[in-house]
Amino acid sequence: MQIWMPKNWMPKSRISISRVFTPYLFLLPALLVLSFTVFFPAVQAFYLSFTRFEYDLTQAPQWVGLANLRRLWVDPLFWQTLRNTLLYLVEVVPILVIVPLGLAILVNQKLRGIRWFRVAYYTPVVISMVVAGIAWKWLYASNGLLNQLLKLSGLSTTGIPWLTSPTWAIFSVMVVTIWKGLGYYMVIYLAGLQSIPVDLYEAAAIDGSDGIKKHWDITIPLMRPYLALVAVISAISATKVFEEVFIMTQGGPRNSSKTIVYYLYEQAFQNLEMSYACAIGLVMFLLILSLSIVRLFVSGRQTVV
Repeated sequence: MQIWMPKNWMPKSRISISRVFTPYLFLLPALLVLSFTVFFPAVQAFYLSFTRFEYDLTQAPQWVGLANLRRLWVDPLFWQTLRNTLLYLVEVVPILVIVPLGLAILVNQKLRGIRWFRVAYYTPVVISMVVAGIAWKWLYASNGLLNQLLKLSGLSTTGIPWLTSPTWAIFSVMVVTIWKGLGYYMVIYLAGLQSIPVDLYEAAAIDGSDGIKKHWDITIPLMRPYLALVAVISAISATKVFEEVFIMTQGGPRNSSKTIVYYLYEQAFQNLEMSYACAIGLVMFLLILSLSIVRLFVSGRQTVV
């Protein structure tokens, strides 16, 4: 006797196997690209940080163990660049967490022409850092617009050496980083604000929470996940800052604006000390990994709450 079966019938075991492996087949091209461009170079850089691999690229790396890390420990320039990077974190991150939230609240209002304000605040994000750095370098020049305004207003007779003073250089570069990042983080906050139900604000207004107080009672508590996200993203970006320094100061004067990423670039591509640069990259990786772990921890706690 012949048993009738549908034409597209397949055993359950084959269906389950196909369901397991089909998503990975779609991911395979991207995984291959990432393997050759990200994963393999990262593993190779980790290995090179424990070897001696300098300007003579024709010679095989020589295993030196922790010699590069011991060199980092006694390298005063490395510690200076690390302090500059941590100063970048302390100064830039709080501003990029707080100010974009205020801008997002401002542009979230239903007012005529508010879209133009959104475009104006977001425009610096789409401008190339090279163009932005050159433009700000002109503004910071000794006869640039900023010093001309200071002289006209009587606040300074000689102007301020924005990029040529060890005191002012790194803070001048920070202004460019903040200016470029405000619009980007504002959009993240704006997405969070538009997900808050309007009914909550109406109920708060009945209870007497209106004006600025409603943002303190409702907006900020509900925006905590976004605040944590922006804090970690901006911290990681501040740790990896390079273009601004490269274009505007080249790490000077007297290494006052040199960050850890610029020091890595200098060792790798100017001094051709590849292994030492990989050791610096290993320290930077551990720093960024720590910030990412903090991000996951904060997100987990807020999800539970």
